[in-house]
Amino acid sequence: MADECFTLPRLAALYDALDPERDDLLPYLALVDELGASQVLDLGCGTGVFALLLAGRGVRVLGVDPAAASIGVARRKPGAERVRWLVGDATDLPPLGVDLVTMTANAAQEITGPGHWRATLRGVRDALRPGGHLVFETRVPARRAWESWTRAASHRVSDLPGVGAVEDWVELLDVTGPLVAFRRHYVFAADGRHLASDSTLRFRERAEVEADLRAAGLEPLGVRDAPDRPGREYVFLARRPAEPTP
Repeated sequence: MADECFTLPRLAALYDALDPERDDLLPYLALVDELGASQVLDLGCGTGVFALLLAGRGVRVLGVDPAAASIGVARRKPGAERVRWLVGDATDLPPLGVDLVTMTANAAQEITGPGHWRATLRGVRDALRPGGHLVFETRVPARRAWESWTRAASHRVSDLPGVGAVEDWVELLDVTGPLVAFRRHYVFAADGRHLASDSTLRFRERAEVEADLRAAGLEPLGVRDAPDRPGREYVFLARRPAEPTP
């Protein structure tokens, strides 16, 4: 299930405006060039920011997300016709054979159930061509990012064109083992409406992720750092093994 901030049209429309700086996507763009990927599946594509960046560089892209409202925002953007969009997840993909699967930002951590995570990785493997790659990020649990998810640390007021002033902040709800639940609040000055979106992320250790990759038939190739968040993210690179030569 996608969170309300992605499924409610009024909140989905705010996503890009409240997070306009996407330096976190630059390493993914560099990796596409490094691997020479010409066909990419952007899994958990949200409002399509990364998918559209790729399409603008001549890459063939399928953007997939479970939130129809987010896909709706993506489809209304300039250049959206160059991307194939699909509402869904990795468990119900058409036959593909792409060079690269990406899961940027929180996409991997939002898959919290162990069974759904394993099914996602199997779906990714099936979507890749032999020798194709997967890249995704997940926060380093030891850095305890959730400790800063408070109103005091996150509160802001943004004046958005066509919307007006929007007040937003994050409230930590619960930390139980690897699961961290939190709530995003949004207050619209135009009509006083207060909307909330609950989310849960799963914080996985490096060894756990590597074991899950192997179990899904994917070969872990290493872990990189996120240049814009040094020491705070694991950026996993894995590969579907090439088929043996007959």
